[in-house]
Amino acid sequence: MRAPVTEVIEAHRVLARLVGPLDDDQVRAASALPGWSRGHVLAHLADNARMFARLAEHALRGELVPAYDGGVDERNAIIEAGAGRSAAGHRAELASRTAELEAVWARLGDADWDRPVTFRNADVAATAYARWREAWIHMADLDLGVRPEDWPVELACHAIDFLLCRLPAGTGVRAEDISREWSVGDRTGTVVTGRVRDLAAWLAGRTPATSPVAAEGLPALGPWPPHPPQGRR
Repeated sequence: MRAPVTEVIEAHRVLARLVGPLDDDQVRAASALPGWSRGHVLAHLADNARMFARLAEHALRGELVPAYDGGVDERNAIIEAGAGRSAAGHRAELASRTAELEAVWARLGDADWDRPVTFRNADVAATAYARWREAWIHMADLDLGVRPEDWPVELACHAIDFLLCRLPAGTGVRAEDISREWSVGDRTGTVVTGRVRDLAAWLAGRTPATSPVAAEGLPALGPWPPHPPQGRR
């Protein structure tokens, strides 16, 4: 599996441009995520990069470490502690942590991406895909002008692949703008249709530009794919 490093680096550049003009009042304002300010989203994005860099660094040494030694409580505490930074503080922390992550990835050889990590009990490559999702999905949550309709088509397709498990068995998904289809097992149930970015946004629990449709009505979404015991988004 090729890790989407170039794509993640581009997402980091878009994110940096997005937060560049922010002032302190905008950082303190509510995000699109209930209960979270923009500062919470930015603190999460910065710490998420730190956490993935830590996992990759240890993986290079052949070591398995938890995503968070203190589990989900540590994760939440880090976000809360960082949420109140000034706009300049958030920009600096985000730039530092994304640079740290990209630097660790730059040291990886082809075989290193297959090294195991505790995150989702997967490998280092899976963390790159996760970072790709985190960056674009949370850019929409910042409510600063980036919307799901701005997501790269490849990211939208990957998000559908990843989130398909939220749908009931037998459900089909058809992206009408790129002529691509997915299904959960045998396609014996309802078929959800829409544009690929709208389908990805709906599956991610975000607001699509145009809601997907299904003849029998949209199925209820199951839970987000779980993380290991260290915590979940």
